[in-house]
Amino acid sequence: MSSPCARVRRVGLFGGTHGNELSGVLLVRHWEQDGAEIQRPGVEVKPFLTNPRAVERCTRYIDCDLNRVFDPEILGRPVVEDIPYEVRRAQEINHIFGPKGSDDAYDLIFDLHNTTSNMGGTIILENSRDDFTIQMVHYIKNALAPEPCPVLLIEHPSLKYATTRSVAKHPVGKYQI
Repeated sequence: MSSPCARVRRVGLFGGTHGNELSGVLLVRHWEQDGAEIQRPGVEVKPFLTNPRAVERCTRYIDCDLNRVFDPEILGRPVVEDIPYEVRRAQEINHIFGPKGSDDAYDLIFDLHNTTSNMGGTIILENSRDDFTIQMVHYIKNALAPEPCPVLLIEHPSLKYATTRSVAKHPVGKYQI
């Protein structure tokens, strides 16, 4: 369980994990041009295009789903020429925002996605015991009220998350149709 008083110093805003989900891509590009609306004193906020080759082709991925390769075993593979593009990209992202599971990892990563499901603006969490994330979601839900903002908890005791956002100490997925 994380401390509810832990200070967030570094935040990653990811878009383009899936290259055909353009809302996050457009936001990241906007924030790269003018990041004034996301900057806060004492917090480093980094917008980041996670899968630029897939975005360029407007396809979900090039070789394999980037949002499924953040397993420590995969991240620890040697960097060689013939590994899938998304595995190499995951290693790069882990180097920039991690390493996953370390004290040096970014505090928070918001991974922005689109879906064809009728779920509206939905926050996806992987851990119900992360006090910081639970408090943050409560704040977001209150700030958006009366608009609904469902929260989907995908938690299983034996499941190891290999999502892009799992590099951070506090991973959050955000889906919008």
